[in-house]
Amino acid sequence: MFGAEKGKADHLQGEGLCIGIVQARWNESITNALAQACKDELARLGVAPRDIDHVRVPGALEVPVALQALAEKGKYDALVALGCVIRGETYHFELVANESAAGVTRVSLDYQLPVANVILTTENLEQAIARQTEKGVDAARVVVEMANLLDGL
Repeated sequence: MFGAEKGKADHLQGEGLCIGIVQARWNESITNALAQACKDELARLGVAPRDIDHVRVPGALEVPVALQALAEKGKYDALVALGCVIRGETYHFELVANESAAGVTRVSLDYQLPVANVILTTENLEQAIARQTEKGVDAARVVVEMANLLDGL
């Protein structure tokens, strides 16, 4: 392959990459679908199942500390944050959405490690269901591409 076509293919090669996934159990039917779509796409991109570590935490606010613990191990090329926060009647939605996103970003920057943040923040369950597969696939593609990019910098 030549030119942009070659570059695109190279960025989506997952062979030899080690990926950590942290999944929130809150809204578990959605997060299970996100995780499955992500793992299926990672396999399609060449990441071996033995090179994927998948841990579960209670909710979106617990995701960053688990990401940090994985990053501390120094064995991962990239991490994935999976969760689902659905707007309710109180301000709690904004707190969880904002604080989990800030924590995920902090881990990525502190460890110079790609982290795909796929903690869905939706108005309702229907929006979450509509996004669960697509965003799981997107997470896999993002971490593979970013791991390859950072490896080449």
